[in-house]
Amino acid sequence: MINVGDLVTRKSHGNDIIFKVIKIEDDVCYLKGTDIRLYADSPMDDLVMVVEKSEDEFYEKVRNFNCLNRDDYFYLPGKILHIDGDEDYLNKCLKFYTDNNIWAIGVKESEANIASRIHELLDEHNPNIVVITGHDAYYKKKGDINNIEAYKNSINFVKAVKEARRYEKSHDKLIVIAGACQSDYEELIKAGANFASSPKRINIHALDPAIIAASISLLEVSEDINLKELLDKTKYGSLGIGGIKTKGTMYVGYPR
Repeated sequence: MINVGDLVTRKSHGNDIIFKVIKIEDDVCYLKGTDIRLYADSPMDDLVMVVEKSEDEFYEKVRNFNCLNRDDYFYLPGKILHIDGDEDYLNKCLKFYTDNNIWAIGVKESEANIASRIHELLDEHNPNIVVITGHDAYYKKKGDINNIEAYKNSINFVKAVKEARRYEKSHDKLIVIAGACQSDYEELIKAGANFASSPKRINIHALDPAIIAASISLLEVSEDINLKELLDKTKYGSLGIGGIKTKGTMYVGYPR
């Protein structure tokens, strides 16, 4: 018997993603990915219980990529404001920032409300980097991939990015990372994002936006990010996230 809170996989999808059961109605289970930013539903008889979930291998891979030489110099990484529509994923990202000694403030806010709050949040926290993420999805029945009305939250992310760009026009002074699973990548980039998901309309890992933000935070201000190397750090590479050449945000001082 499957209950709310259990961890499960779907037989019909090759048991590829681990979900938590968040609601059950009439033998239909409503699911949320534990690591992939994805909601789904499934008949109960299609689900397999996962007795114990080990620490995500991908998280282990990226847990500590802050390899700064601390013998002689001191470092001032760029500040990150991470706005997330999902509290579980937000906490996972904040732990990732903490593990890498990066200053980050997290705000849980519904995707529909981010645009109306972003000026206030940027004023309050004065970040170098802002992450705008949560949940999204592309619904083929609602239109083709070029129709932003066919997406769950892409229009909300686009509005938030545009508001961020009204606050700061320069892509170097405020780095904007936006989107979630299957988001309208092209519209987010056109709206002013430095990085966005999802070029191939695939699902992304909960940590993918944080990996981009942390990498830019830890890169010196005089250096350009290596786009291909940066995207390869994420779970699905350039299939899941893309962007423009961007400079780092970290200052380096001496002596320590």
